[in-house]
Amino acid sequence: MASRYWVVSLPVQQNSSTTSLWSRLQESISRHSFDTPLYRFNIPNLRVGTLDLLLALSDDLVKSNTFIEGVCSKTRRQIEELERVSGVLSSSLTVDGVPVDSYLTRFAWDEAKYPTVSPLKEIVDGIHSQVAKIEDDLKVRVSEYNNVRSQLNAINRKQTGSLAVRDLSNLVKPTDIVSSEHLTTLLAVVSKYSQKDWLSSYETLTTYVVPRSSKLLYEDNEYALYTVTLFNRDADNFKIKARERGFQIRDFEHNPETQETQKQELEKLIQDQETFRSSLLQWCYTSYGEVFSSWMHFCAVRIFAESILRYGLPPSFLSVVLAPSTKSEKKVRSILESLCDSSNSNFWKAEDEGGMAGFGGDTEAHPYVSFTINLV
Repeated sequence: MASRYWVVSLPVQQNSSTTSLWSRLQESISRHSFDTPLYRFNIPNLRVGTLDLLLALSDDLVKSNTFIEGVCSKTRRQIEELERVSGVLSSSLTVDGVPVDSYLTRFAWDEAKYPTVSPLKEIVDGIHSQVAKIEDDLKVRVSEYNNVRSQLNAINRKQTGSLAVRDLSNLVKPTDIVSSEHLTTLLAVVSKYSQKDWLSSYETLTTYVVPRSSKLLYEDNEYALYTVTLFNRDADNFKIKARERGFQIRDFEHNPETQETQKQELEKLIQDQETFRSSLLQWCYTSYGEVFSSWMHFCAVRIFAESILRYGLPPSFLSVVLAPSTKSEKKVRSILESLCDSSNSNFWKAEDEGGMAGFGGDTEAHPYVSFTINLV
């Protein structure tokens, strides 16, 4: 599948026809750039309206195209991220079951959705509104999914972070804690490089510390977790003295009910994350198809409007889709130009310093309408 396509319209000269021009284009491409895929881009007879309306519409077409293409790209990137996180093999994106490249190269106007009797501006505004609504929905759904992810990540950090911040409930057993009318056990987080200092000083930090009561429970890359048993009345004073020496006393209460509640919350968040992710991925698949279909109809309106402004009335042009390789681009441009009126070609070349060069938002001026569609 090609990732970059040109949508082009060529003027049909007097005493010629679209069928004749199509045959000449096919023959030229086959002879001089046989590896360039070429397809008809079938556009119905749309409602032209007045020249003023077309000119006004032309000013908005490029900006609208940038917006619609941006939403299409944003949805595709979201799909790629969700597939990667889910471990799902990347699937071909489709429009109503048809691969997007095939949808483009076999484009057929949806008359039921976009009646050709409607004014062009009405069609464009309808497409823009539809895509804007999908973008808003995407923001809401991604926000909901990210909110669950953030909650789960916060819990995981508590479960797997350093001893300075992580949850200690799965590291401390009931037998590690002494809790009586007069005695209590505190948990000290000590830097790995300060363990000797802790072991040599904890008994003398305050008066009422039980000798040899400190026990190592756990170590990570930065800290070690120790217990220390002392009299209840001395606990607050011990915390102050320990903090002065650079030892962190962690608050901890062994509560089986709380641990069970936390476990259930974690399981629910994991399930919610999977549900949100699966739902968001399916929604993105569907919405990408809708946005891409809207984009292709928009491109059809764009090439129709710009062709009228470029070639005049009545509408007489051939619209096609090509996918030239990088090395073939210059040759294909030359073929397309050769099929245009020579005086027209000279006019556009002469104006490439600021006259007609920027027409339709193109960065290059050609004697025919041309813009690029990037599928990736």
